[in-house]
Amino acid sequence: MKPSIKKGFSFGLTSGIITTLGLIVGLNYSTHSQIVVISGIIVIAIADALSDASGIHLSEESENKHSTKEIWESTVSTFLSKFFFAITFVIPFLLFSLSTAMIISVFWGLLLISIFSFYIAKQTKSRSYKVIAEHLLIAITVVIVTKFVGAWTATLR
Repeated sequence: MKPSIKKGFSFGLTSGIITTLGLIVGLNYSTHSQIVVISGIIVIAIADALSDASGIHLSEESENKHSTKEIWESTVSTFLSKFFFAITFVIPFLLFSLSTAMIISVFWGLLLISIFSFYIAKQTKSRSYKVIAEHLLIAITVVIVTKFVGAWTATLR
């Protein structure tokens, strides 16, 4: 995989999963509404994917080290991977109850992070368990923090 595409893909995958998990957990604990969670996932899949793709684009341009083609490869791969991985989280909410979909989503997100972390560890010849643990710790921290933020915002009504 070309470095420019790999950069966009890895950023989009990681950001798409962690951001969407945080949104799902926060909205669930604040609203307890399946339609609000589904709407949030769709909105974040579009808006945040475009935002992150723009951010990667500007970041790559500001380095003044990449060709126009490489910059656009990173931009497009960021958007597509972020959108794709974020939108996959809608599926459990269309098929299951809110509580079941939450469990499936957290499991799905942590599984994807683990698989990609394993791939990164193999590519960098690092210890798999350390890379996986580090990335899972970040994702789990986001889930825990957004649970409490969502529960707190529910009390503001």
